[in-house]
Amino acid sequence: MKTIKEITTALKEAEEWQDWMQDIVTDERAGVQKVWQSWKKRQEKKQQLLREHQAKIDFDRSYGVEGALIAGVDEAGRGPLAGPVVTAAVILPENCMELVGLNDSKQLSKEKRNAFAVLVKTHALSYSVHFQSAEIIDKLNIYEATKQSMKCSVEALSIKPDYVLVDAMTLPIAIPQDSIIKGDAKSLAIAAASILAKTARDDYMEELDKAFPMYGFAKHAGYGTKQHLEALETYGATIHHRKSFEPIKSML
Repeated sequence: MKTIKEITTALKEAEEWQDWMQDIVTDERAGVQKVWQSWKKRQEKKQQLLREHQAKIDFDRSYGVEGALIAGVDEAGRGPLAGPVVTAAVILPENCMELVGLNDSKQLSKEKRNAFAVLVKTHALSYSVHFQSAEIIDKLNIYEATKQSMKCSVEALSIKPDYVLVDAMTLPIAIPQDSIIKGDAKSLAIAAASILAKTARDDYMEELDKAFPMYGFAKHAGYGTKQHLEALETYGATIHHRKSFEPIKSML
């Protein structure tokens, strides 16, 4: 009879059901049943991720003809008081099993977002990221600035997509498109774009923090936290702050 330690090690290495597991099912030792239940939960979670991944793929495939190149488009940073709004466009290959578990960037930890960003860039057929400055945001308004940035992201793709799926926005482009509410939770391509936009913006704000450490950009990414508002009262606004956003507009 195998020891509990041996069984634990074997289950950690097992990715799917094997015949020897039948002995574990009938093993009455409490320690064995504990690690067995843990293994089953891991398998259930894996299967759930696979189902969600397939649902996102099926959603994307429902647009255009079979084999159509689908571009997903999303943004990060429409709400902050400082920094750019960043948009991304991504065309993924079919299935792309390397991205199982990819979700709306807000649902993932920073570590997972960064890991997925590397995977998206590695496996995407084409991707692009565009930064729209605070100056342009003030000039156009945040909605129009985001729309124009998304348009630039699509046009910068090295491959022209057959269909464009955009998270909650309609773009001034000639390519067939659809605006998807909460698209990053439904479409794999939009979720991939969400990851690239979010990680690119976070990296930018961390660099900005080095030049303006008193504002805490690395902590809040430019959002209107208590720390940020207090820093604005003390030091005023930088060239990276959005002058058309309150309370900065009233301060000026």
